[in-house]
Amino acid sequence: MFSWFRTGVIFLIVLFLTRFVPFSAFFRNVNTLVHELSHAAAALLLQGKVMEIHLYADQSGVTLTRFSEGWMLIPIGLAGYAGASLFAALLFDLYRRERLRTGLSFIVIMAVLALVLFVRNGYGIAWCAGFSVVTALIAFLAPRWLQKGYYLLIAFLCLVESVVSAFVILYLSFTSPAQAGDAASLSQTTMLPAAVWGLMFAIFSVWCARIALSRLLGGRRRREVQAGLE
Repeated sequence: MFSWFRTGVIFLIVLFLTRFVPFSAFFRNVNTLVHELSHAAAALLLQGKVMEIHLYADQSGVTLTRFSEGWMLIPIGLAGYAGASLFAALLFDLYRRERLRTGLSFIVIMAVLALVLFVRNGYGIAWCAGFSVVTALIAFLAPRWLQKGYYLLIAFLCLVESVVSAFVILYLSFTSPAQAGDAASLSQTTMLPAAVWGLMFAIFSVWCARIALSRLLGGRRRREVQAGLE
């Protein structure tokens, strides 16, 4: 069983190390992209409209949507943090199965679709275009070692940012509820305190992080056992 203690220790180590990766701020926007696209996907599934998405250099983002019923804000609001956390877990599951090119291709497709359909601010357009080109080149032209390193960089940054951003919202939901982003919007719609939603986001992000890390380390142990049997 992959313990919660190990999850916490490994996460703190990764959190510390990723702060020293050159240009990591640029790549952290992958989490923002997934977050905003999750809002957009939920709106479209509910037959709403996505007006535009803005991505910013400080890893924040905004998705402007239209929908017909007030209750629809609940699944749309929940989708952002939930989608980002699930995506991080998916990346590690694909890594465990050695589907690196599949994962990178999926990321490229998301960035290109966002660029063509939704992203409308200058920085967001430039980021999506540049990131798509870099990721596509690494996915299809780079040697295996570089592809693997790049994939793990993206996966770990998505994991770290999905948890950190959820805990930032949790903190804001207690200290400045009106400024707590999705938690504040959900609070206005449901009358539940923003702190309740912030806590839900934080718990779900940690749960997904535990799954992601168990996939990573579990897959490594299996490969070591297989190598020992050969």
